[in-house]
Amino acid sequence: MRVILAQPRGFCAGVERAIEIVERALDRYGPPVYVRHEIVHNKRVVEDLRAKGAVFVEEVDEIPEDAVTIFSAHGVSQAVADQARGRDLPVIDATCPLVAKVHQEAQRFASQGRKVVLIGHRGHPEVEGTSGRVGGGVLLVSTVDDAAHLEVADPDKLAYVTQTTLSVDDTRDVIEALRARFPSIVGPDLRDICYATQNRQTAVHKLAERVDVMLVVGSRNSSNSNRLREIGEELTVPSYLIEDAGAIDPDWFAAATTVGITAGASAPEQLVTEVMDRLRSMGRVELEMLDGVTERVQFKLPPELLTATG
Repeated sequence: MRVILAQPRGFCAGVERAIEIVERALDRYGPPVYVRHEIVHNKRVVEDLRAKGAVFVEEVDEIPEDAVTIFSAHGVSQAVADQARGRDLPVIDATCPLVAKVHQEAQRFASQGRKVVLIGHRGHPEVEGTSGRVGGGVLLVSTVDDAAHLEVADPDKLAYVTQTTLSVDDTRDVIEALRARFPSIVGPDLRDICYATQNRQTAVHKLAERVDVMLVVGSRNSSNSNRLREIGEELTVPSYLIEDAGAIDPDWFAAATTVGITAGASAPEQLVTEVMDRLRSMGRVELEMLDGVTERVQFKLPPELLTATG
């Protein structure tokens, strides 16, 4: 069996930063530290941090008085931030800087008197956070059909922003539909789309041309991991989203000679290594790396942790 590994795959800079924030906070302040929502959408990451002393909660009112509090990489609404501030909780914000940039853009558009249209998936924590950062709320659209039926008060005073885990390809048709209906709508530069989402999807397009079966390592509640699997299926390659090596079914490879492997932006490389070990246990494997973008993006840590660690 030939196995081709996608490049890039796995952790993005925002995920690496968020995990490091929790680890440094544990070192600096000692356990427990409280994290609102999963720091990133990956069971292995959450379990590892929980074993080190992180406590994951869904609501701020579950956090004890004076406990170190961390907001997840997905960002939070203004109401959540205000609730933590009202209780004087010591907060460290692990919101991905690219998500924070979307918050700022949405607020800027709203300050111009524009109604903000958010392209994203209902219920996703990033969408809930962004929606809750805009005074007066946002109009949420997920599909071209949503855009076609969108009702607005003033079609000349509209703007759009997008969920960061959607790529240029994911949003292009929706943006075109919005512009067709509302020619005056404005939005961010396409360069503001999350680089990691686009890079991983581009790699999957290349990978699909060369493989018979594709494995996507990632959690089922990871938006970007699910999208990678969907792209493989759209390109007529049988594609499976697996949380770890234990989810592999040997029957998937009965008629396959070449297997592609990628990983969502919140999936650690250790999971990919374990998948490779599982495939090797099934027979001889020839490994190949797909040519792709080398990511060198790094984000600064919050100042309170930089001060704490010198």
